[in-house]
Amino acid sequence: MRRIPLWLYAPAVIGVVFILIGPAAVIVRMPWEDFVASVTSPESLDALRLALVTALISTCLCLLVGVPMAVVFARTEGVAVRIIRALVLLPLVLPPVVGGLALLYALGRNGIVGQYLDDAGITIAFTTTAVVLAQTFVALPFLVISVEGALRSTDGDYEQIAATLGAGPTRTLWKVTLPLVVPSLLAGTVLAFARALGEFGATITFAGNLPGTTQTAPLKIYLDAINDPTAALPLALVLMVVALVVVVAVHLRPARAVTA
Repeated sequence: MRRIPLWLYAPAVIGVVFILIGPAAVIVRMPWEDFVASVTSPESLDALRLALVTALISTCLCLLVGVPMAVVFARTEGVAVRIIRALVLLPLVLPPVVGGLALLYALGRNGIVGQYLDDAGITIAFTTTAVVLAQTFVALPFLVISVEGALRSTDGDYEQIAATLGAGPTRTLWKVTLPLVVPSLLAGTVLAFARALGEFGATITFAGNLPGTTQTAPLKIYLDAINDPTAALPLALVLMVVALVVVVAVHLRPARAVTA
């Protein structure tokens, strides 16, 4: 075990306490006598189901377009690529409400693209599809930056060896490149799913808050908290447990060693 300065433990403990004090407070203040009835109510189950389903779909979309984006960013140089990369990562620092507003003006009924979709009979804003797109918008950069960073740190010798042995670019990608970054790909997938599951601002702006259609668990928690903060605690705890199970399940997996 490597030695570290003892003084580092003090700020580290403060950081851990700061993170854990919130969930601990939720558990302490939880109205346990109403917990089961609250989380099993039709409204809570619908909101939780919608949040999980849309988060899973948006995570699949992130994988579908995010991995190719990460590979292109990691293996391509140039000013144009750097500018595009910066724009793709913009949702990392952009307020979610602003992102939702941007999607609304792009894909809403009067949006620059949405108006043509509306003429074709396709409505996106304030539908379940809008929830998925809003979640994908805010979650995609987490996957891209995780996979891209791993690709940049991998040794390119394996890819060159595969090429000299006759493997084409596509075969090299599937058999060499992606297996090298599986841990980072998995971590990025989890981050994207967790971000999508907890998305609020972009969702309520672009998709609205329609029970059974666009009202995800975070939106229901917000509405419950307005009237009675205590009533929002049961569903909030369920979301924390779901997120914790996913993250712990991934990080407890043993790392796979890469062999030549």
